[in-house]
Amino acid sequence: MNIVEKNLRELNITLPDCPTPVAAYVPAVRVGNFVFASGQTPIAGGNLVYKGKLGQDLGIEEGYEAARLAAIRVIAELKSVVGDLDRIARIVKVTGYVNSAPDFGDQPKVVNGASELFRSVFGEKGDHARIAFGTGALPDNAAVEIDVIAYVED
Repeated sequence: MNIVEKNLRELNITLPDCPTPVAAYVPAVRVGNFVFASGQTPIAGGNLVYKGKLGQDLGIEEGYEAARLAAIRVIAELKSVVGDLDRIARIVKVTGYVNSAPDFGDQPKVVNGASELFRSVFGEKGDHARIAFGTGALPDNAAVEIDVIAYVED
């Protein structure tokens, strides 16, 4: 068993099937050794689990879990392109979009849900550059959207 799959199992995470795009894009694209994974929202079992604005409808803990769930879906996208997740040499960049009330400023604490998951799953290879910012709206009123750039070993 590879290391990443073992880490997922120890975290009690079962990856979903690669998410199906809801618009005119593909889940992930490999260009050379880089994989660009499309943004994912916190969907489980076909349902958007976390809806609303952070700081208004949801608290930081819920936002953290939303980011974690979205990150699991991103990992499924990565797997659909690279197959063996141990081939990922580095999660290079994470972008976290947080559906935020106007006075909400804790976007980094929310996106930590994704960042800490990548570290738990990929070890040091999961450490990454990141941006976490607030936005006035996301598709279907999702609380969070996460996208990733990863570097893959041949």
